[in-house]
Amino acid sequence: MRVVIPGGTGHVGQVLRAAWEDAGHDVVVLSRRPATAGRLTWDGCTLGDWAAAIDGADVVVNLAGRTVDCRYTEENLRQMMSSRVLSTRVIGEAIAAARRPPSVWLQMSTATIYAHRTDAPNDEAAGLIGGDEPDVPAYWARSIDIAKAWEQTLAEAVTPRTRKVALRTAMVMSPVKGSVFDVLSGMVRWGLGGPIGGGDQRVSWIHEADFVAALEFLISRDDLEGAVNLAAPGPVVQRVFMEELRAVWGVGVGLPATRWMAEVGAWVMRTDTELVLKSRYVVPGRLLEAGFTFEYPTWPLAAEALVEARKAR
Repeated sequence: MRVVIPGGTGHVGQVLRAAWEDAGHDVVVLSRRPATAGRLTWDGCTLGDWAAAIDGADVVVNLAGRTVDCRYTEENLRQMMSSRVLSTRVIGEAIAAARRPPSVWLQMSTATIYAHRTDAPNDEAAGLIGGDEPDVPAYWARSIDIAKAWEQTLAEAVTPRTRKVALRTAMVMSPVKGSVFDVLSGMVRWGLGGPIGGGDQRVSWIHEADFVAALEFLISRDDLEGAVNLAAPGPVVQRVFMEELRAVWGVGVGLPATRWMAEVGAWVMRTDTELVLKSRYVVPGRLLEAGFTFEYPTWPLAAEALVEARKAR
């Protein structure tokens, strides 16, 4: 198949491109970087010559958007919003103008759209959309607003010949340098992999192999559209999540961090504590109902495979 991946130079895009090129698929990445083999330049907001790649493609997987691994300043939040909304809007315009539009448009979204909760998991049918939870920082609602606008832009795109799927994605775990797993593993090996802010928040995640397989499953299933949660069926309490990761790395102790300590650490790392303190309690209801089988359904199984892959590198 021929696949176009806007925003495909990031961590998740690299995972997809490597897997699909290894499988013999024709992959074209859209990026703000200079054009090279298999990569076209676009600005993420206006139609241009790059749109010709959409015409005749089988699948579009739009991953474009400013990274959330940053301080949540007003400017960064503005960029998060605009980069997601504008890129999604212009992809819709390119699909609408295509003579042979792709059969499916997989649009990245986020599991962060759900409410901060520890009492019950969020699936697509009964999950609570966040935004007004008590006892959480008010600015956390900004991430919800961004997620809602992202999905609303997808819904508003007029693409009658192209099926649309919003990928409400949890943390994609990959052994590559700079990934979430790489950062967490570094914390563990430095003795910092303990509970954060009490450690009662849930951590939802998905192994990179299951992420790729889930996208292939969604491409093959013409009956699936709308929002789909991409998360392993075994979300874990944060303190247990880190404990199990320490066990695989052979590290016995992980220092805990209070909320204020997490704030200091986040400031030093130029990131935000929402990424570690919000309880993302998400399960893949629609994938399981449709018959998708996870290769790595539990965190210990996934963590062991990821650590082995990391050591092999």
